[in-house]
Amino acid sequence: MSSGKPVVTCGPDLQRFPSPLYRKYAYLFSAPGCWTPLIGRYGSFGTIAMNREEGEPFTDDEVDLLVQVSRQLALTIENSMAYRELAEMKDRLATETLCLEEETPDQNVSGMVGESRAFQEVLRNIRVVAPTGTTVLVQGETGTGKELIAQALHDLSERSKQPFIKVNCAAIPATLLESELFGHEKGSFTGAFAQKIGRFEMAHKGTLFLDEIGEMPLELQPKLLRAIQEQELERVGGNRTIRVDIRIIAATNRNLKQMVEEGKFRSDLYYRLHVFPLTVPPLRERREDIPLLTRYFVQKHAQRMGRNIETIPTSTLEALTRYDWPGNIRELQNVLERAVILTHATSLHVGTSEFAAKADSLYVRHSQASQTSERDRIIKALAEANGQVGGPNGAAARLGLKRTTLQNRMRKYMIARQYR
Repeated sequence: MSSGKPVVTCGPDLQRFPSPLYRKYAYLFSAPGCWTPLIGRYGSFGTIAMNREEGEPFTDDEVDLLVQVSRQLALTIENSMAYRELAEMKDRLATETLCLEEETPDQNVSGMVGESRAFQEVLRNIRVVAPTGTTVLVQGETGTGKELIAQALHDLSERSKQPFIKVNCAAIPATLLESELFGHEKGSFTGAFAQKIGRFEMAHKGTLFLDEIGEMPLELQPKLLRAIQEQELERVGGNRTIRVDIRIIAATNRNLKQMVEEGKFRSDLYYRLHVFPLTVPPLRERREDIPLLTRYFVQKHAQRMGRNIETIPTSTLEALTRYDWPGNIRELQNVLERAVILTHATSLHVGTSEFAAKADSLYVRHSQASQTSERDRIIKALAEANGQVGGPNGAAARLGLKRTTLQNRMRKYMIARQYR
């Protein structure tokens, strides 16, 4: 250990090795032996001892061979130890990140969390369009946070001090939706015992958020179009025109363009809403945000429940990141809330077995299918943008990508170069 050189013995040698420990175990050295040091970047950190059961002492050639073996073993052991330290460091980093409450720089808006390029592009578009008062159509799968996008658009606009009124078009029966939107006069129908102000009037000077606009009954769409376009309406059973000043934000998880082609959604209403489309990427397309979202939700739920959760195992974060999350952020939040409830220690326990196996198979299949689906999305966005790649209404903006990124992917998928 001290010299860094191999030692060869032919039997016990108490004069050469006077250590009491050696004397105690001298019987182990009765046969010929060879000890080689394990030398790492910072010196010797151990030895390897080899003994013959019987026979002659180790030759010089054998010692040279064992020295070479020891060097390789030292490198392997040192790398293994470094890997273990790295894993422990990642766990400590997760702990430290989890303990940071409000120290993270405010890069997001309205409680939305994400650092991926796709999500940051969405935030940039929000900041651009929010002050303009323009009608915005928020598109994305269920659970991606479309309502938070609408809230951010309102909060960053000049109408932020005015009402933000929400209407879920899918949650209100079709027979009542007209009354909910436009209000009604007393006695206009059975059960109308008093005059009622609709959501349009409630949102005067503010923002009206029409969630799940794809569920709007076809027969009600002309009246909605007139109210949006002319900024005026008539209550059900009334004959007085009421002027309103509102900003419209609509959201849907359905393909409105396809619904127009199928005759299930009016084309004039679609184009009136499709002034500035914002597409929210699903969670599987922003996997780098999953660890950040995980820490955010764990901290949020732990504080609410009074739990002291200090660490999130690296293996848990890796399993969560591999999963495809068909329910997107809503599903992730529900899984983590359940995990916080069931965790009674300081380290978060997530029952990853319920989706870990499925995650692996989905990940492999998705890696093959995603390229095809991404190519289709790019072609569709280019068609909707009339072949324009850049600009506020170009395909890049519709996909939440930079112009150069979209051009690189077009070359990757060999999409025709007539698009500019």
